[in-house]
Amino acid sequence: MKLPLIGNTLQQLRDIAAEAGLRPFAAKQIARWLYTARVTSIDEMTDISKTARAWLNDHYTVGREKPKAEARSTDGTVKYLFTGAGGRDIESVYIPDRDRATLCVSSQAGCRMNCSFCMTGRQGFHGNLTATAIINQILSIPESESLTNVVFMGMGEPLDNIDEVLRAIDILTAPWGLAWSPKRITVSSIGKLDTLRRLLDETRVHVAISVHSPFADERASLMPVQRAFPLVRVLDLLRGYDFAHQRRLSAEYIMWGGVNDDLRHADALARLLHGLDCRVNLIR
Repeated sequence: MKLPLIGNTLQQLRDIAAEAGLRPFAAKQIARWLYTARVTSIDEMTDISKTARAWLNDHYTVGREKPKAEARSTDGTVKYLFTGAGGRDIESVYIPDRDRATLCVSSQAGCRMNCSFCMTGRQGFHGNLTATAIINQILSIPESESLTNVVFMGMGEPLDNIDEVLRAIDILTAPWGLAWSPKRITVSSIGKLDTLRRLLDETRVHVAISVHSPFADERASLMPVQRAFPLVRVLDLLRGYDFAHQRRLSAEYIMWGGVNDDLRHADALARLLHGLDCRVNLIR
């Protein structure tokens, strides 16, 4: 079975180049074809020798796969369907907004966080997406070249698939990759403490934390992960990082009438977030 080239980091491409009998600098040439020129076939890599291209064609594909279906809304939003882990469908959503064009990408097929309000969680967990599958969502939609932002807010918990998500972010931000500023990328999480620290230490992307209630018991009823990773501990960790300059922190808060939308919740939320440089996104 042939393996995909997209989703590989520069070091991984060096290893592949060595297998193909190429010198190490060829890795940057291959990366340029994949992530800058965005070729769809190995034969388009014209500064790679024919012999090496033949070997690559025998063992690899570029790895780009178009969406299998799409649904367009009147406001310009487009939902794309791809085949993900375990053959399960995954979604990406393209959201145009004046001078911004955002793609909401998935990081897992299904999810194991089991949030009570989330349709993805009700599907169960069917597998992590590879960096290849994550990057493919970005490269393979028709609007790819006009994207200004990527948000990891699709299906799955990104920090439950930290290795592949970090690899995808590396490809998005590295000079040999898509060379995006980290400020164009946001990772949304329920607050998985053990891997949140890695995201904060190893990247400079924006962070969004799902809050939804300032009260521990109520939040646990909505988000069972509260029992394993209490919000107060998540916020304590976040207080050790700078969100006043290049990196932004957001608190995501879905408002349900009669559940978490009264003044008692507002006061408790303000006290909980006091001293943190963050914005609150109220979602109705």
